[in-house]
Amino acid sequence: VRDAVREAGLEVEYTTEAALDAMADTVTPQGIVAVARQSPSSLKDVFAAEPRLIAICEEVRDPGNLGTIIRAADAAGADAVVLTGRTVDPYNPKVVRATTGSLFHVPVVVGVELAPVVERAHSAGMRVIAADVGGDDFLARRSMLAEPTAWLFGNEARGLEDEALAQADFALRLPIYGRAESLNLATAASVCLYETAFAQRASD
Repeated sequence: VRDAVREAGLEVEYTTEAALDAMADTVTPQGIVAVARQSPSSLKDVFAAEPRLIAICEEVRDPGNLGTIIRAADAAGADAVVLTGRTVDPYNPKVVRATTGSLFHVPVVVGVELAPVVERAHSAGMRVIAADVGGDDFLARRSMLAEPTAWLFGNEARGLEDEALAQADFALRLPIYGRAESLNLATAASVCLYETAFAQRASD
């Protein structure tokens, strides 16, 4: 690692274990702390690339959930993840760890409100679908996923507020066949993103 860092032209500073513990936010740090420039993407650039699949996270507050959604979006081949409202900072250390590197693979847009994102998605020919427990049966509307799709995911505890839900073209709910009361947000988002990726690739 030391040689790779030097080859990249980066500055290396050695420190004591006590200082490293003070800088890191985990009980057992990996032994390396890096200072890096944040590089969020712009909404303009995301839609200029004619996306077919994006994830919009509205008021997602749990770092583990957001990190997992970013990771799932990356794995499903999504074109971007857009964070609206008071969604947790994607550079929160817990979010970064939960992405397992995907934060550096998929464009992430921050600091925007939901309405202009939906407007741009519509202008780009995308259908905005909300994941909501009060929505239509997912399987009944599955065929629409082959079209350019922007998934809208809400807060872990409250879901989407009525105002946010009203901006979506459709609301869909995943069926639950067992006895679980609900699905974790990140799990539900992963299913929605992958089902869309499957449908889009099948139609290519």
